[in-house]
Amino acid sequence: MTRLNPQTTPRHELRAEKARRNKEAALNAFIGKKAEIDEMLARLQSLSDDHFNCHPDEIGWATVGSLEHYASLLNRITDSAFGEGEHAE
Repeated sequence: MTRLNPQTTPRHELRAEKARRNKEAALNAFIGKKAEIDEMLARLQSLSDDHFNCHPDEIGWATVGSLEHYASLLNRITDSAFGEGEHAE
């Protein structure tokens, strides 16, 4: 990619090129963060499918407390993402 020469290129073209590069960088960062989230969701789904690595004979209130904690954290995320709870308008 060639850079524009600031001495010979009109300012509006320089600003437009900077804006284009900024938008491209933001898109790449968005795609990277989305991939991180997708990986975390896949891992959580796999753990849930395996009953959070718990055998029915091993489940006690501590296990329930752990799941309550996970649910609370996920609830904060879904409230933010969907504009619900404390994030409702």
